Amino acid sequence: MNPLQRTLIEKAGHDNGFEHVLSPAGDAVTLASARHRTQAVVTALAEGFEVRFQPATLALLPELLRSFQPWAGAAGVFCVPTLADLAALLRRAASLSQALPNQAVRDYHAAVAQAVEAIPAEARGTEVERLVRQRVGQARYRDALLTYWGGACAVTGINVPEVLRASHAKPWAECANDAERLDAFNGFLLVANLDALFDRFLISFDDAGHLLTSTRLSQSDLPGLGIHSGMTLRWLASEHRHYLQWHRERFLLGA
Repeated sequence: MNPLQRTLIEKAGHDNGFEHVLSPAGDAVTLASARHRTQAVVTALAEGFEVRFQPATLALLPELLRSFQPWAGAAGVFCVPTLADLAALLRRAASLSQALPNQAVRDYHAAVAQAVEAIPAEARGTEVERLVRQRVGQARYRDALLTYWGGACAVTGINVPEVLRASHAKPWAECANDAERLDAFNGFLLVANLDALFDRFLISFDDAGHLLTSTRLSQSDLPGLGIHSGMTLRWLASEHRHYLQWHRERFLLGA
């Protein structure tokens, strides 16, 4: 690897979520970040770049494979043809590393501590701290889903942030812990009408991602609610299914 290639790789990392360069190892550049725990080991090829990730969460590689399948090789290695492609891969990996489980929880706890610290001591209390936790958590959860779904509805693909809602499959109040509450796989980014229906268990999804409608909705209701045949999730990860099963059981009780 020549000095120019190394510089270009380091800049691509710095500009796309991997702002630190660890000690050089042979012909590879190892990129890291203070904002997440994933590392990327990048090697310059005769044409393009080889990237190996040391992921902070097991869910990262399957999600990258979904988005960058043409560049994926064996054992989670990605071979990207251009510097722009390298930047896109690193940017998505960095975003997902902050949104997917574990890192989101760590960020949440830090944000809650900071928010509570800003409250005057005389105003603090159990209820105030509960409200702070909920407000911060819901904002973090929304950010995680916006990142995971690329800023677009998980069903319709609509990408207008003002009408998108972060919908929990297993509601916030019924989650066992913060890891469940903040898990990007515990729900979907949905346009407002679908969010309202999903939240009230009037729609759900099967394990293939096909939309299910409750018998409480008449066929004549569906067009006005923005529901039509053939609606499906844009994709469904295996990690979604546990939460989706919980939601579907509640949905079936009311169906």
